[in-house]
Amino acid sequence: MFDVIDRACQHAEEVLEHRIAEHVNRPVSISAFECEDCGEAIPEIRRVQILGCSRCVDCQTNFELIKKHYRSV
Repeated sequence: MFDVIDRACQHAEEVLEHRIAEHVNRPVSISAFECEDCGEAIPEIRRVQILGCSRCVDCQTNFELIKKHYRSV
């Protein structure tokens, strides 16, 4: 019985390690030139410093506040 539990724990550990490695090694996309929410141009310095950004600073702030306070149940 313990052998089955040990194998299950080992499998769960391997799956977790694999998922973490996939997440850490995922490709970062190129930053967008226009904000996906308001359509305004994203400043070049933001696009260079934050790879993969798709929102301007104001829209990103609003997005994070909404996600923080209005979590789906």
